[in-house]
Amino acid sequence: MIRNYLKIAWRNLLKNKTFSFINIFGLAIGFCGFMLIGLYVLDELSYDRFNEKADRIYRLDADIRFGGTDLKLASAADPTGAVLKKDYPEVEQYVRFYGSEGPKFVKKGSEYIRESNVIYADSTLFDVFTLPVIAGNPKTALDKPNTVVISESAARKYFGTTDALGKSLEVGIEDKTQYNVTAVIKDMPENAHFHFDMLFSMDNVKYEFGNFLSHNFNTYIVLKEGTDYKAFEKKLESMVVKYVLPQAKEFLNVESMEEFRKSGNKLDYFLMPLTDIHLKSDKMSELGTNSNIQYVYIFSAVALFVLLLACINFMNLSTARSANRAKEVGIRKVLGTGKGTLMSQFIAESSLVSYLSFFFALLLTWLILPYFNEVAAKSFSFGSLLTPQALPFLVLLPIVVGVLAGYYPAFFLSSFKPIVVLKSKMNAGKQRSSFRNVLVTFQFFASIFLVISTIIVYRQLNYIQTKNVGFKKDQVLVINGTGALRNNNEVFKNEILKLAGVKSGASAGFLPVSNSSRTDHTFSREATITAKSGFSMQIWNVDYDYIPTLGMELLKGRNFSKAFGTDSNGIIINEMAAKVLGYDDPIGKRIYSTLDDRGSYEIVGVVKNFHYESLRQTVAPLAMRLGTSNWAQAFKVNTDDMPRLVKKVEQKWKAIAPEMPFSYSFLDERFDEMYRAEQRVGKVAITFAILTIIIACLGLFGLVTYMAEQRTKEVGIRKVLGASVFSITTLLTKDFIKLVVLALVIASPIAYLLMNMWLSDFTYRIEIEWWIFVLAGFIAIAIAILTVSYQAIKSALMNPVKSLKSE
Repeated sequence: MIRNYLKIAWRNLLKNKTFSFINIFGLAIGFCGFMLIGLYVLDELSYDRFNEKADRIYRLDADIRFGGTDLKLASAADPTGAVLKKDYPEVEQYVRFYGSEGPKFVKKGSEYIRESNVIYADSTLFDVFTLPVIAGNPKTALDKPNTVVISESAARKYFGTTDALGKSLEVGIEDKTQYNVTAVIKDMPENAHFHFDMLFSMDNVKYEFGNFLSHNFNTYIVLKEGTDYKAFEKKLESMVVKYVLPQAKEFLNVESMEEFRKSGNKLDYFLMPLTDIHLKSDKMSELGTNSNIQYVYIFSAVALFVLLLACINFMNLSTARSANRAKEVGIRKVLGTGKGTLMSQFIAESSLVSYLSFFFALLLTWLILPYFNEVAAKSFSFGSLLTPQALPFLVLLPIVVGVLAGYYPAFFLSSFKPIVVLKSKMNAGKQRSSFRNVLVTFQFFASIFLVISTIIVYRQLNYIQTKNVGFKKDQVLVINGTGALRNNNEVFKNEILKLAGVKSGASAGFLPVSNSSRTDHTFSREATITAKSGFSMQIWNVDYDYIPTLGMELLKGRNFSKAFGTDSNGIIINEMAAKVLGYDDPIGKRIYSTLDDRGSYEIVGVVKNFHYESLRQTVAPLAMRLGTSNWAQAFKVNTDDMPRLVKKVEQKWKAIAPEMPFSYSFLDERFDEMYRAEQRVGKVAITFAILTIIIACLGLFGLVTYMAEQRTKEVGIRKVLGASVFSITTLLTKDFIKLVVLALVIASPIAYLLMNMWLSDFTYRIEIEWWIFVLAGFIAIAIAILTVSYQAIKSALMNPVKSLKSE
């Protein structure tokens, strides 16, 4: 029986090659898009789940408001983990990471390598996270000073083998330290929210421990099984009262947390589930670059859209061509074939089409995968689809799609009454199918929705890239790791300034990009810092040339100058800091801090607000003082031959520090890195918008081709009676254009609402303008007309004699 069904199905496919191609190719595109996005979504949802205790690990986050400045931190105070374990039996273990010291210079042979994926960690690291150990004892690996755990890649890099246990690494340039390798671990999985190649003992951190008011440690805790983390989270308030308040009383002169909060401040701690970090966390002091759960939702919806549109094509074309199978159904029913048997046959035919499409989709996926990896910043291989977990899903997918796509056509065809179809030829092409119209409308709804969304995403990205961010990010060359030059920092800077095309240069350890160094401290307009007078503010160490090199605008006062000997106690603030201070003219006023022995600073200038974080966030108070930040230098350049200039800069570097690695970047590229996720979304959106349009056009082309065939005689009669080519073309296209317009009307408000929600994540954003919807509608109508017109014009140009002879 099944063999007979498949034989008939195969003959029908060969008999109607055009429609078979449209069905198979359309479904193949749908399958391909669904599989690619499925890989992406499953990978995003898998982050950190490889940890054996993943469901019990939580990061301790701090939400602070002080003096009108909000800080949402992925970090906590250094003693927090220890006191939680001591005071609360629900806490099984904790571990801290400290990465404020930044990259390390590690010696290999006679040269140094700049390592960025490094951090300090507690000896409890392996009690919390599942990091497979190749060699060494995880229980004792980091329990002593001058010990380090390295990845297998780092082991091969420095020792040529993973057998590195007991060997040593020299770290640092001036303050050199010999670290003993006590464990080698496998490279951290790609689906981990942090990636480190070297983890140094926490005992080597130079830090004044015991301060509950400084939040510089990423702290993770493991709760015991059965603990409700939301219920435990409420207990963190008692920890604040017991440990944080006593230090706050001494520092801020507050008697209670109520008094602290009445001043408009807050200090709250939250638990962030480990498996939520990658998709739901975007805070200061993150250990890596995270994604966004919104994009998982968006991509999932797009994947379903693409597959659903392909199924709709199949349903539309199958029901439209029902007249060609009417007599076959009638004869089979007269001979005693039941409705269930007929439905089985037609579903078997759709399943065959589904499997053929699926095999083409696998080939298409293999071809597209490298491009998709580049767009989505992933490293999937074709083997990712052939894992034991994925194979059952892949086997079932074409069956499910075949049944779903074929059920309605099978039900429709098997419902024909034998007496009707055998007495006269059914002309299904002339029958208005409201259901088919709904499906066509949905296809163009999806296409128009994605076109509108893509336009808005790209306009927001363009806005980000072209907005005046308060500094000049173009043509700024950043030399990284200049701290390795030690006392030759100024010598190197002066040598570069001599090169043609270099306009100015400055020490730039602090840069206005979100992945640069950050440090917040407490300031006050009064000598005595209180909960009311105090506020939190960024403080950057800069030199005399920093502001002009980055093209920042001074609104009041002046820049630092060597002509003023008092500038060592001077400070330049941004507009937001001036607003927080409340001075009409802050120049000459003093602000106070316990930052260092200076105690207070005189405001010598006010710089126009510039964005030093993502445009998702408002500009917060910031101050700059004269100081050392020599771990990077920035040069404003003006040249058409950047590679040649970079090569000359590298030569100067090698002349001064031949054993040190040379590393550079461009400020505009580092600025763009903050929006890589949005750029990926834009590329994926336009890719799948094109796919949905192609699928919709294939279906539309198939429908109009069949409708034109069914109306051949009608077209011939109209031509004999004097109808023009234009009027006949309009006759065949107007119904489809009405459906596209209807799709535009439905898609526009939905797209507006959803994209407005997406834009709400940005503090600085575009407005959604009316012309976007008009443009999307014009694109959809133009594509529909081009698709339909070819076949319509072809039918209109047919010789009436030939069309009137046709049966």
